[in-house]
Amino acid sequence: MEFIQPHIQLSKKQSTDYALLPGDPGRIKRIAGFLEEVKELANNREYCSISGTYKGVGILAVSTGIGGPSLGIAVEELKNIGVKTLIRIGSCGALQKDLKLGNLLIATGAVRNEGTSLAYVEQGYPAVPDADVLFALLESAKEQGFPYQYGRIRSHDSFYTDQEEEINRYWSQKGILGSDMESAALFVIGGLRGVKTGSVLNVVVEKAGNLECGINDYVDGDAAAMDGEKREIITALEAVVKLANNK
Repeated sequence: MEFIQPHIQLSKKQSTDYALLPGDPGRIKRIAGFLEEVKELANNREYCSISGTYKGVGILAVSTGIGGPSLGIAVEELKNIGVKTLIRIGSCGALQKDLKLGNLLIATGAVRNEGTSLAYVEQGYPAVPDADVLFALLESAKEQGFPYQYGRIRSHDSFYTDQEEEINRYWSQKGILGSDMESAALFVIGGLRGVKTGSVLNVVVEKAGNLECGINDYVDGDAAAMDGEKREIITALEAVVKLANNK
């Protein structure tokens, strides 16, 4: 009998080498529109999953919810069933003015301002993606002609502290391009567990924008943000094909 992982509710018989990790469970259905041979697999708490193929390559898509702790659980359990490469497709807020709504931000590293990665290893351990995955994402975004930037981001644990503006201003001045809540944990846990990782993010809040309005616009289907979501899905899927072809 196949052991089913307790949170993602998947087993080795459903595994593939590659998985996309959106945060929002609702994004799973939108990913399905780009795949063939789609099968709905599990739906437990924040972990909604499907399998399918893209240009002949088998792919899982598993939502992880918000933040590092639930992302970390997904990474561990996907590793347990044999997944070898994980690509986050998420949203982010811009910390630089030239990043616009719907632009892609491909993370080359992350500031570890969250607690999940610190539960695993001391602060000095780098939060960086796998080089092969990073280059595949960069090549895919460039070949598709999508508006994108690449560079360092910041991962954090909260939206509503009393110092958010001050914190964002500080990291913006240090050249950090944007912020999310999951990439640092993904990079660190993946590095420790021998899983290849990457992260491509869709800008849903501009630097001068209002956080609440930006997120609400995205949820309500703002055209620019939704275009960015489509771009990040395509970028990640094309990167998977590149990785599979270069084995």
